[in-house]
Amino acid sequence: MTLTPSDANAFSRIKIRTGALVFCGDDVALIRRDRDDSVHYTPPGGNVEVGEDLLAALGRELAEELALDIAQATPPQLLWVVDQMVTRPGPTAPPRKLHLIYRLHVSPEVRSRMAIEEYDELPDGGREIGVVEWIDYRKAAELPIFPPIGPALAALSSPRAIVTDAALPAVTDDNYTWI
Repeated sequence: MTLTPSDANAFSRIKIRTGALVFCGDDVALIRRDRDDSVHYTPPGGNVEVGEDLLAALGRELAEELALDIAQATPPQLLWVVDQMVTRPGPTAPPRKLHLIYRLHVSPEVRSRMAIEEYDELPDGGREIGVVEWIDYRKAAELPIFPPIGPALAALSSPRAIVTDAALPAVTDDNYTWI
């Protein structure tokens, strides 16, 4: 990857995003975003605010996006860490981002009360609607998921499988094209 001086400065700032793989049996909740030129999935979550505790940020994001009270799930387990240094389209300089992907489990009863849509506020004041989809985790390798955790997710022997290496490959311009 070739960085310009302004890119190098942007990548020197690190943002942290907490995300969750919320399981109910073999199904995992992912947010599908339909855009004019693409469709992609993300684990529910969002950026950690300055000074915010990581698990508090995760709880806040899950409440906002899934209407899930984190106390109604199993305690979050850090599953994977993904380092992201990808230039993206648009005028905003790309920050370096660390994605902390946690795993939680909910009961069918809790799942039945969770949100089916998620709303992201856009810079112009509008909102983008994301659809919460429950997908068999073993099919995740076939999906355009960002960060690109689909193959690792599909490779789990079970939703509760022990993961011995939390570091997934870094996401760079050499191995990822922003959609």
